[in-house]
Amino acid sequence: MSELKWYVLKAISGKENKVKSYIENEIIHNNMEAFVTQVVIPTENVIQMRNGKKVHKEKAYYPGYLMVEANLVGEVPHVIKNIPGVISFLSLTKGGDPVPMRKSEVNRMLGRMDELSEFPTEMEIPFIVGESVKVIEGPFNGFNGTVEKILEEKKKIEVSVLIFGRKTPMELSFMQVEKV
Repeated sequence: MSELKWYVLKAISGKENKVKSYIENEIIHNNMEAFVTQVVIPTENVIQMRNGKKVHKEKAYYPGYLMVEANLVGEVPHVIKNIPGVISFLSLTKGGDPVPMRKSEVNRMLGRMDELSEFPTEMEIPFIVGESVKVIEGPFNGFNGTVEKILEEKKKIEVSVLIFGRKTPMELSFMQVEKV
């Protein structure tokens, strides 16, 4: 019995979630749960502006790639390769044997995902109300403002910035501002 290893699976970009659910269904259907234990799409949380609102979205960190923890014996690689949307396993040569990821790569990938998906729960708030700050990131980069509120649960601060002679409040993350 060879052991479980992580492999990189190339899939059609944009179809990663569909491919993941196809693989999971196919594994159950073929009673191969012992051979394929995890299918992971490395993602990061990103904030996009939609209709003037910030929308949190999970974005594939490596579009077109999935990570599969599997023991590629017998029919297992064949079943996975025949799933719609799957292009191939990552291998050294075209059509060659799938190459397992090194332990350090796996840990880095999974660690990176944890880092990207969660903020540290206890984060020091580096600002106080009334303090002057400079915006260092985003559309108002370079503007100075005053901390009006600290939104602890969101890990953000509300800063009022002078734009065209008017004070405009905006919510910024701690990373987007620095002390003046």
